[in-house]
Amino acid sequence: MLTDTLKKLFRRDLEKLKQEISLYADETRIWVIDKEIANSAGNLCLHLVGNLNTYIGDEIGKSGYIRNRELEFSQKNILQQELIKRIEDTIAVVDHSLGMLKEDDLDKEYPLLVFAEKTSTGYFLVHLAVHLGYHLGQINYHRRLLGK
Repeated sequence: MLTDTLKKLFRRDLEKLKQEISLYADETRIWVIDKEIANSAGNLCLHLVGNLNTYIGDEIGKSGYIRNRELEFSQKNILQQELIKRIEDTIAVVDHSLGMLKEDDLDKEYPLLVFAEKTSTGYFLVHLAVHLGYHLGQINYHRRLLGK
């Protein structure tokens, strides 16, 4: 049951991420940083795509994804349509990978040590969903404040 809930939440928020990126009328504004805003919506989008493809796609789904976290924050000026494609690809990977899980897999130890202590797969997936929601909110505010 929790796996189905997580699939729905990840899909919902990734679809919302796609919508937020699509709503920038001037796609160059996706990459704007200003004053106390340290990360552009584009870099947060790349970070979310990298994060989910790494921790769900590769670790759970065995997708073979290789992450370059530094590029998530240093790449700039990727076209809006390319960002949307990456989000769509991530939706497919997350959906497929979570579909491979059985309910009792959530109680098993997550294969990577990400925090100071090991966690269950279920705990880590909930963390990833919260992390997605956190950055999605930042992107929404970025768009409304700077997206013009």
